[in-house]
Amino acid sequence: QGSVGPTKCWGAQSPTSMEAQCQRSASFDCMPQPAACCPDWMAGLPDTLPLSCLSIPGTHDSLSLFGGRRLRCQSWGLEAQLASGIRFLDVRCKLARGELYIYHLCTFQQASLREVLRRTLRFLSAHPSEAVLMRIKEELPIFSQPGFAAQLHRCLLEEGQGRVWCREEVPTLGQVRGKIVVLEALAQEVLGIPYEQLSISDAWNVLSLERKWARARRHLERAASGDPTTMHLTFCSGNGLFTCPEEVARFVNRRCYQHLRRRRGQPVRWGVVIMDFPGAGLLRLIVESNGPLASGHTTAALSTPTGPPQHPHGRGDRLCSWHSSAHCPRQCSSRRMLLPDPCICRRTSVPVEQKQVSSSC
Repeated sequence: QGSVGPTKCWGAQSPTSMEAQCQRSASFDCMPQPAACCPDWMAGLPDTLPLSCLSIPGTHDSLSLFGGRRLRCQSWGLEAQLASGIRFLDVRCKLARGELYIYHLCTFQQASLREVLRRTLRFLSAHPSEAVLMRIKEELPIFSQPGFAAQLHRCLLEEGQGRVWCREEVPTLGQVRGKIVVLEALAQEVLGIPYEQLSISDAWNVLSLERKWARARRHLERAASGDPTTMHLTFCSGNGLFTCPEEVARFVNRRCYQHLRRRRGQPVRWGVVIMDFPGAGLLRLIVESNGPLASGHTTAALSTPTGPPQHPHGRGDRLCSWHSSAHCPRQCSSRRMLLPDPCICRRTSVPVEQKQVSSSC
């Protein structure tokens, strides 16, 4: 695993010292600014491609920049992550004084959800060909605060500017260019793609680094060969009693890089690959696995600014259809109720304590 050499499209820079080499490699990077730079890599992909068919680089606990070695999971700020090509954000919130603030366990991460939404939408305004998946969850839900879902709903409405995908079905890329796609893990309401219905490998409590990587590798292969209508999320991140996020990332990221490099040059669907401290080489392998359209566009992305791509604005009926407000809601194959905009109603064929569906975003 060598250090990242200079490349035109990714803007990588060679380390200048042994200390820099320790902090930055092809698979691991804990420097303050990323070597990778690929802000428009989705522009070369067809609009008709469902997000479930893409390979997408992401970060775990994306805003966890404070708290020391035991808690810190990233070294790049939000804008730097997005510019490097990250398109999945893992955002953890707590409700305090009527607002949602970003936390990792009990450590405040100097940001609010409103700020994160605004900054992400600002990036998407500058790069309208891109889409950002955002998992939003309540941190430490065993100490859940009443009103979390209602405040999240309000925040998405007020800050979303009509550019937040809160529907239940997985959209095509053309439907969500320039938008945030919400993945939610709420107990009662549906404010986006339901997280618990996705294929997820998240063995976060690491007792053995080898076993952690073995589970991640199996899930990557499952994503490559599995159902293309199912979104696969593989967490390469972890923590443990005898380790920390940085040590796990150094070990697992390197093996992930080697694993993906064996199929370099082939179009492979790895799904969403979620990492701590990702390196430029690993990000590039994930992006380029989307095929020649994605890898070909990255060369031009940094040197020739492109305008907003032309794409259809469909209604997202690939998995489930939406009724007009004149008709009764109906169920999709997942047995959740799809409701006309902007109602929030309970399902009638299942117990009332189960989830409600909101489409008002």
